[in-house]
Amino acid sequence: MLLDTASMYFRAYYGVPEILAPDGTNVNAVRGLLDYIARLVEQYRPTHLACCWDEDWRPAWRVELLPTYKAHRVVEEVEGAADVEVVPDPLEVQVPVIREVLAAYGIAVVGAPGYEADDVIGTLATDAGMPVDVVTGDRDLFQLVDDEAGVRVLYIGRGVGRHERVDEAWVLEKYGVAARQYADFATLRGDPSDGLPGVPGVGEKTAASLLRKYDDLAGVVAAAADPDSDLGGGPRLKIKHAADYLAVAPRVVAVARDLDLPREGLELPAEPADPDALAALSERWRLDSPVERLTAVLAG
Repeated sequence: MLLDTASMYFRAYYGVPEILAPDGTNVNAVRGLLDYIARLVEQYRPTHLACCWDEDWRPAWRVELLPTYKAHRVVEEVEGAADVEVVPDPLEVQVPVIREVLAAYGIAVVGAPGYEADDVIGTLATDAGMPVDVVTGDRDLFQLVDDEAGVRVLYIGRGVGRHERVDEAWVLEKYGVAARQYADFATLRGDPSDGLPGVPGVGEKTAASLLRKYDDLAGVVAAAADPDSDLGGGPRLKIKHAADYLAVAPRVVAVARDLDLPREGLELPAEPADPDALAALSERWRLDSPVERLTAVLAG
């Protein structure tokens, strides 16, 4: 089980009522994330679990290819380091607490310098040697769905308690494309939440129709360039006018699958690695009930 950790703690922050620690700090994201992990582990009983981390939520190499990438989320640009993302102050102070609690449990946290959690997930899900469940509220990760490899997405867009099990049939029914085509589909359609403009005038239906007809983005671009192809005049012009965008966007949208990451130490612990530290954190931050629940679930 691979967790898109930021996706989950953002969801907890906005979905769980404010809960204050003894010092007045809001800890709803910490508590919510622990409850989410407990619920998912109890339901699916994974043998391995990794909290995948954004070491760089807006990698410079993606921005260099497409300057609009997540630009609307930047609160401060930092030369030579990761840009500062817009994060509510009451959530920002909880992130280090989350890291401390996960460490006390011995739950693996995996990140990679210069890459997003999506890239970590893509790498760990590829050739995993076992079935993989990816937990995320990010549709971009639908590109990883692979029935043959046993990779599916537990999509929490409507909440962790109402998550959807996304397999190849689900993607096909929802979007009209195969999971292997999803990245090209997203490139054509665009995604305002990630600053991906898409091809102007090409929405979901047109994008799906083009991919069904020409198989992949390269086939669509080739058809637009071929005067003898049966691509209609309207879509042809739209694809041609977006040539610069289509030359770079696929590399931005595609998640990395070949990062040099350790695959050892991802086993789900049966008990906290540091019970004393966990007890101290629980008392300091008022985490008693979620800690008790997760501890009990891990014990089986």
